[in-house]
Amino acid sequence: MTDETVSRETGASEARAYVFDAYGTLFDVHAAVRRHAAALGPDAQAFSGLWRVKQLEYTWVTSLMGQHRDFQALTEDALDFCFGRFPGVDKGLRGDLLDAYRKLDCFPEVPAVLSALRESGAKIAILSNGTPRMLDEAVEAAGIGHLLDDIFSVDALKIYKTAPAAYALVTSTYRLAAPDIAFQSSNRWDIAGAKAFGFTCHWINRSNAPEEYAAFAPDKVLASLDGLLGSG
Repeated sequence: MTDETVSRETGASEARAYVFDAYGTLFDVHAAVRRHAAALGPDAQAFSGLWRVKQLEYTWVTSLMGQHRDFQALTEDALDFCFGRFPGVDKGLRGDLLDAYRKLDCFPEVPAVLSALRESGAKIAILSNGTPRMLDEAVEAAGIGHLLDDIFSVDALKIYKTAPAAYALVTSTYRLAAPDIAFQSSNRWDIAGAKAFGFTCHWINRSNAPEEYAAFAPDKVLASLDGLLGSG
C-alpha cells in the first residue's frame, strides 16, 4: 500500500504521521471489568462505565486546578469511587481490576490497521494521558510494540488533554505542521481538542454516539479503525 493510496482512502491529505489515542481507541477500557464481570455481579456494566467517566473527570478537574496526579493514581481514585457508589461489589476485586487494566485487550482490527498504515512510510504513534509505564504495559500485552514508532505520554507535562501542549508533543518531536498529522480518537472531547490544535482528525465513533462540539468537527467519522483503510 502506497502513501498516496492511504492518503486518498483516509481523507487525510498526505498524512505524514498517524497518531492514536490509547484508551478507548486502541485499547478497550471496558475489558478489565468484563474479565471479572461474574464476580462483580449485576452492576458490572454500570460500574465499568462510571469508572471511565470518573477517571476522565479527574483529569479535567485537576488540570483546571493547576494540580496534578498521574493517570495511574487517578485511575485508582476513580475505581475507589466506584466501590463506594456500588457497595454490593466486592472491594477485594480491586487488585484484580487494576491488574486487568494494565493489560487491556486491544480492539480486533488494531494490529492489521497499524501494520497497513506503517507500510505507507508514515510515522505511527500513540498520544495518551497514560503514564509511560501504563502505556508500555498495555502495548506489550497487546503485542503491538513493533508497529509503533513512538509513544507520547503527557505525564511529563503535568497536564492532560485537551491542553494544546499535549498535542504539541507530537508536532515538536516530528517537526511537522499540525495538518500533516492524522489524529484518531474514540473520545469526541479529544477530537475537539486535537481539531482546535490543527490536526487532521478522525473520530472513531464505535458506540454511534451523537455529535457534539460542533465548532470543532472531525474531518471524518468512522465506525472503527478499519475505516482508515476504507474497509469500515
